[in-house]
Amino acid sequence: MYREPLLDKLDRKMGRYALKNLMAIIVIGTAIVWLLDMIVAQRTDIMISWYLEFDKNLILQGQVWRLITFVFVPETYNLFYLAVSLYFYWLIGNSLENEWGSFRFDIFYLFGVIGAIVSGFITGYATNYYLNLSLFLAFAILYPNHRVLLFFFIPVKMKWLAIIDLIGIIALLIFESWAGRIAIFFALGNIVLFFWKIPFNKIRQAHRRRKWKKEARRDDNDYPFDL
Repeated sequence: MYREPLLDKLDRKMGRYALKNLMAIIVIGTAIVWLLDMIVAQRTDIMISWYLEFDKNLILQGQVWRLITFVFVPETYNLFYLAVSLYFYWLIGNSLENEWGSFRFDIFYLFGVIGAIVSGFITGYATNYYLNLSLFLAFAILYPNHRVLLFFFIPVKMKWLAIIDLIGIIALLIFESWAGRIAIFFALGNIVLFFWKIPFNKIRQAHRRRKWKKEARRDDNDYPFDL
């Protein structure tokens, strides 16, 4: 008996309420925070992003808006690098939304935010780094052979860039404390939630291929001569 997956059921019932163009909102919001930081910092010693960053102690003191606003804090204040990274993340996010639909993409991003929040309460601090990394990894899983221009002139497939990132994550898991390891796991929990079936399906397919080859060899042994 077919059982409709929970995400499909939720999408069918609540998909019309999905927030569309979420990544565009994130990118524009980040650009605005960067611009405000540049303007305010030139006239004062204050950065607007200081009041938006995730800070466990300040959140527990009542500054609950930081649970959301940390996603708009720029990763860098170098204008060129920021423009390139925001365009790249918008391109990736838009592609994922086109592939999954707005509802599924919103759920993916929401679980990424929740994972980052849990990570932040474990370690005391969180950024949107792993959240953006989860977008990159999801895109690489769906489009492994998509080529990007590294340094604007070296064509590289997404799967190779993803492998490099995974090596870095494994290194962090080895050298981090247990709190850090748990934090990384939760920060990338949306990847696990959306793609956990892929390795199991590959293992199942490999097992079926081995079983088929074994049965084929057995049939050949039963009929060693052509009639």
